[in-house]
Amino acid sequence: MVAKRSLRSAASTTVNNTVTGENSPRKRSKNKHGSTLSDATNAQQHEQSNPIDGAEKSYWLFKAEPESRIVDGVDVRFSFEDLRREGQASWDGVRNYEARNCMQRMNVGDLGFFYHSNCKTPGIVGILKVCKEAYIDYTAFDPKHPYYDPKSDKDKPKWFMVDVEYVRPLKRLIGLHELKAHLAKYSSKSPLSDMALMRKSRLSVSPVKESEWKFILEMADKEVDGDALPEHK
Repeated sequence: MVAKRSLRSAASTTVNNTVTGENSPRKRSKNKHGSTLSDATNAQQHEQSNPIDGAEKSYWLFKAEPESRIVDGVDVRFSFEDLRREGQASWDGVRNYEARNCMQRMNVGDLGFFYHSNCKTPGIVGILKVCKEAYIDYTAFDPKHPYYDPKSDKDKPKWFMVDVEYVRPLKRLIGLHELKAHLAKYSSKSPLSDMALMRKSRLSVSPVKESEWKFILEMADKEVDGDALPEHK
């Protein structure tokens, strides 16, 4: 797995397409520069900091591909389980301006949904936390990297990344089909009616409103039988 020895990326379109600012799903992440947290350390830190409640923060959604896909000879796969195992990761390889702008607005402590994309059952599987604010994504300058950008200038860098850390899985996967079904059932009355994920489905990093965040967590806490959906009041 490439993440064990170099930064991981994830754009499921070519660099040429993403540099133009075209929205596209992608994935990207990697080892936190040789630093990983043990499960015990993670659990202790998360329990002490109680990262899901409390101080004001912003919320985001990060897409990554949990299944193997080879780009220029490199497997760009990165799953929530990979993040759990590594503890922390650099979210590199984003080559879309709008997604990049989202990362530049992030603050340490912000929370995000980890979304599995380009797979059999796409959807939200867990929660991560921003642990380092935006800094230059040097993978753009690496010709051997799957998302090398030959037009990127080291003197005027245009691509950035953040570091994230594992928080916890959701109680159950919230599939894209379930989100779409809820939106179809309640239309403009749904808390998801204006969600970026639904409006800009190809965007790899997107904002999540607090109301959307809380509603999705409530969905995850509910057991769903068959096509039944949580009621919206």
